[in-house]
Amino acid sequence: MNVGIITIFPEYFEGVVKTGMIRKAIENNLLDVIFENPRDYATDRYKSVDDYPYGGGSGMVMKYDTLKQAIENARTRISGPVIYMSPQGTPFHQAYAKDLAREEGFILVCGRYEGIDERLMSIVDEEISIGDFVLSGGEPAAAVVLDAVVRLVPGVLGDENSLSEESFEHNLLEYPQYTRPSHIDGMDVPDVLLSGHHGNIARWRLKERLKRTLVKRPDMLKDVYLSEEEKNLLEEVKKEILETLSMLGV
Repeated sequence: MNVGIITIFPEYFEGVVKTGMIRKAIENNLLDVIFENPRDYATDRYKSVDDYPYGGGSGMVMKYDTLKQAIENARTRISGPVIYMSPQGTPFHQAYAKDLAREEGFILVCGRYEGIDERLMSIVDEEISIGDFVLSGGEPAAAVVLDAVVRLVPGVLGDENSLSEESFEHNLLEYPQYTRPSHIDGMDVPDVLLSGHHGNIARWRLKERLKRTLVKRPDMLKDVYLSEEEKNLLEEVKKEILETLSMLGV
């Protein structure tokens, strides 16, 4: 996979590409990340990439010409969609990450200041938002997208089976995890996980995924298909929660 990142702060990503999974993916030739800095295409002595907005207002706007040239140069080396990191974009989620992981590559455009010249949207294919909050620029959002997508590229993770059990897979949150020791600070690992009975462990984990999703993200259950086993487990979870609340007098 080839990924291009358009940013006036390529140094922001130094730690990102030199750490953990992404570093290994690059070393194993599963990923290539290139950077294009719009400042490299500025023609004035100040290397300007922004200017005052027409119509007045506070802040500055990223200029059309320098950003366009950076995108076009990245396009000569990378095929795939040009994606602008924007609070107005489509909310980023696991299914979106999977779609991008199937692409040969993509280009992430990181805005700054008050945004980019609207005419640049004519060469942008998609807009992505990672949440309803304000960032100083698109770089943090691009790093999130890069991490979420690269880990789905075949061969990047050592245990491909682990992907199917992670949070948001099948629209369910992940089950609780424990490690040694089995008893610490008055707390124990659930007996079922120490039993060695794979069937019971699998059932417990599925039930915990349903419980966590119901309690923490009930909205996710609206869009998930449940098997008969999962429906029965969910009913068990609901019953147990109601019994607990009744015992507490709630």
